[in-house]
Amino acid sequence: MSFDTTGLNCPLPILMLRIILKQMYPGQEVKVVAADPGPVNDIESFCNQTGDELLESQEDNEKYIYRIKKC
Repeated sequence: MSFDTTGLNCPLPILMLRIILKQMYPGQEVKVVAADPGPVNDIESFCNQTGDELLESQEDNEKYIYRIKKC
């Protein structure tokens, strides 16, 4: 599963991620694309709080891409 939050500013990408993760089963992965640099640290902190795993975080063409595994 993936979703694009380009055009949305923080905290909306985090709020959307929270909703999507609640609908997922453990072991499933989600890819988040954002243009706002705000979530860079927020997504890592969010995963630390929820116990989900941040598998990948990268910047590509002014977009930030995250891959998260539901635990």
